[in-house]
Amino acid sequence: MNPLDIARWQFGITTVYHFLFVPLTIGLSALVAGLQTAWVRTGKPHYLRATKFWGKLFMINFAMGIVTGIVQEFQFGMNWSAYSRFVGDIFGAPLAIEGLLAFFVESTFLGLWIFGWDRLPKRIHLACIWIVSVGTLLSAYFILAANSWMQHPVGYHLDTATGRARLTDFWAVLTNSTMLVAFPHTITAAFVTAGLFVVGISAWHLARGRHVEVFRPSLRMALVVTFVASLGVAVTGDQQGKVMTAQQPMKMAAAEALYTTEKPASFSIFTVGTLDGGREVFSVKVPGVLSFLATGHFDGKVLGIDDVQAAEQAKYGAGEYRPIVPLVYWNFRIMAGIGFLTAGIALLGLWLTRRGRLPANRWVWRAGVVSLTLPFIGNSAGWIFTEMGRQPWSVYGVLKTSASVSPGVGATSMFVSLLSLTVLYGVLLVIETRLLARYAKAGPPTEEEVLGGDDRAEPSLTFAY
Repeated sequence: MNPLDIARWQFGITTVYHFLFVPLTIGLSALVAGLQTAWVRTGKPHYLRATKFWGKLFMINFAMGIVTGIVQEFQFGMNWSAYSRFVGDIFGAPLAIEGLLAFFVESTFLGLWIFGWDRLPKRIHLACIWIVSVGTLLSAYFILAANSWMQHPVGYHLDTATGRARLTDFWAVLTNSTMLVAFPHTITAAFVTAGLFVVGISAWHLARGRHVEVFRPSLRMALVVTFVASLGVAVTGDQQGKVMTAQQPMKMAAAEALYTTEKPASFSIFTVGTLDGGREVFSVKVPGVLSFLATGHFDGKVLGIDDVQAAEQAKYGAGEYRPIVPLVYWNFRIMAGIGFLTAGIALLGLWLTRRGRLPANRWVWRAGVVSLTLPFIGNSAGWIFTEMGRQPWSVYGVLKTSASVSPGVGATSMFVSLLSLTVLYGVLLVIETRLLARYAKAGPPTEEEVLGGDDRAEPSLTFAY
């Protein structure tokens, strides 16, 4: 393997692992804030118990997100120094604001929330967790602004003297059309992730008849959030597909494994192609659906891979502009399929738990527990599709990935770094799993504990942080 391949593997592993925690903490912070609001408004102890229980799990994942995010940032200087020099003036601005403003707000007010029980007035303490939730949204916004610039570079010019991209319009970066569809899509997916996380753990306890007064309201709340957010994922995903088709036609063509231009274009439910992804062998298709996804019309024209390849060779010069088609194709279907599946699970769960009911069939609860994994798989597939579908570009149409890797770092150094990272993430995964299992199985504090008036006697509240 050459340095480029190793650097791509390392960054891909880091990004996917980090993104396991990001959407969960974004959504879970709002759910915890909602539960605490219900407690402040009603005074019912089970809402306070639920707040503290889910708050612990939120803190564990927040801490893991910080650790994996730091590792990701170091890779820009280590493995991708050529990229960092080229886009530093642009890419650095939203990331700096995210670190200095959004993350500072998150960490400061999370600290106040953790240590402020019975030390701050109720409503001020409640405001802290809501500010944390808003901070997670701001962090996501600025990070997605940076990523969206890679997908659709705007507000810059190329400095021919230095060979670097210079920022000319920061507002254009923050209001990038790609950003405006990527942000709501990512946030709605985050609420699906948090919703099914709560559903899965609640189902585990309810199957055993434990803490029903806490977990049934949590379950119902999470099912509603999951269903509404799943609809949001579908709507925003549809909008994102149309923007993507206009800006990156190769990505949409690869998502469908569409080799020749069609009008109208069918959407394939299942396709078998050659091993190199260069030709379709067999496919099961639904007429007109791809045209609608790409253009908003069932008879719209969708460019094929071969035609886009020819157009990009004419525009950018000789080269291979096709991504790994099977990888893009199947990750797109995993992402979309899980999106529809989560909506169905949430709707079924709401029906089965209507009017105070709890299903007696243990398979229902087992399905609820397993459903916890679905959004994590869907989120990972979505990011792999987004980033791999853009190849061979690190900045679409401007800078190729092959020109972005650090020129002075050899394959041996990168391989050692990759192995070290794999070991580190393995250790972190064990720690994360054990912490989550410990606190999730322990259940919420009792009513006597939460009404005891002294949370300083509850060391487990701060242990995870």
